[in-house]
Amino acid sequence: METYTIFRNLAIIIIFAKVCGIAARKLKAPQVVGEIIAGLIVGPSILHLVEPTTFLAQMAEIGVVLLMFSAGLETDLKELLKTGPIAFLIACAGVFVPLFGGCLLHMCFYGFNPIGDPGFVTSLFIGVIMTATSVSITVETLKELGYLKSRVGTTVLAAAIIDDIIGIIVLTFVIGMRTPDSSMGRVVLKTLLFFVFSIIIGILSYHAFKWIDKRWPHTRRIPIAGLAYCFAFAYIAEHIFGIADITGAYFAGIILCSIKDSDYIAEKMDINSYMLFGPIFFASIGLKTDIADFSMNILWFSVAFVIVALITKIIACGAVAKICRFNTSDSLKIGVGMMTRGEVALIVSQKGLSVGILKPVFFTSVILLIIVSSIATPIVLKFLFNHDHSKKAAA
Repeated sequence: METYTIFRNLAIIIIFAKVCGIAARKLKAPQVVGEIIAGLIVGPSILHLVEPTTFLAQMAEIGVVLLMFSAGLETDLKELLKTGPIAFLIACAGVFVPLFGGCLLHMCFYGFNPIGDPGFVTSLFIGVIMTATSVSITVETLKELGYLKSRVGTTVLAAAIIDDIIGIIVLTFVIGMRTPDSSMGRVVLKTLLFFVFSIIIGILSYHAFKWIDKRWPHTRRIPIAGLAYCFAFAYIAEHIFGIADITGAYFAGIILCSIKDSDYIAEKMDINSYMLFGPIFFASIGLKTDIADFSMNILWFSVAFVIVALITKIIACGAVAKICRFNTSDSLKIGVGMMTRGEVALIVSQKGLSVGILKPVFFTSVILLIIVSSIATPIVLKFLFNHDHSKKAAA
């Protein structure tokens, strides 16, 4: 019986996601906005047609891994290396300014506690949740607008990857304040080892795929091998090095982005994402939201939480981009592109719940942040790019 329920859920999600996606495009909004709203409609919030399940969560995880792999494949490696130092500075600002803002916000609502006190650790953890950047929605929007390979797109992608790594280190440090047996040094070491591993294996893999590409050019075995390589890298990153699987998938894409058939691999990956895994991932964001559990006690904190989380990312990342000689318009785009929260914020929140740092009541605030940022980011990005295009056309 469970098998048939899975088929029904998939049918409902795909139909609603595509219908809402088409409606969003008709209204001049990116398709991902409609897919997120579709999840809200069919999920526990409104129609109760589909309940979040482990199977759907796993499908959504495959969706975001494929999305990040495609983003890596479509990355201009030369431009990425050129923007690396700038991306690092943007990522640092995008972590530490929201961290401070979130910590201060929680203290203003629930009191100032001394360092080491459980209340202080909770305040700090609220800040950690705000540091997370989920670039997957930004990636899809930039792809849809045709700016993924632009300097702005590459900078946002690179900064988000670095942001993820710094966020993991900060998360481990904060958890270590509650569970002293955690070793921050071990996490730093694993992160460095992952980079070393990626460089060494990446060089070997690149030459192996280059040979395969030359021996069997433009054949289906190349994207099949690429897909297996993506999943293997995602697994190794998460299971062995403690780095997010999406980071491993993105690195796998970057390693293969310079081979001759990288566009062919990306084309095949996009088919899977468009048909099944992409809609499930974006709809799953809406599925995880149950507005029935939202109480007035948490309302004002949640509103402030969302505002602070969005503004701190835009100001911090945009200001550093401006200092690094981006023009004002591109600096704003980078700030907006970095403000999305998604699966990373959920993972961080769930970790806080599991170790007892975060109370369940705050999870609603996180879900609200994910929904608002996931819907607002593509809309604002599209407006900014179209506005610039209109100004250039008028000139």
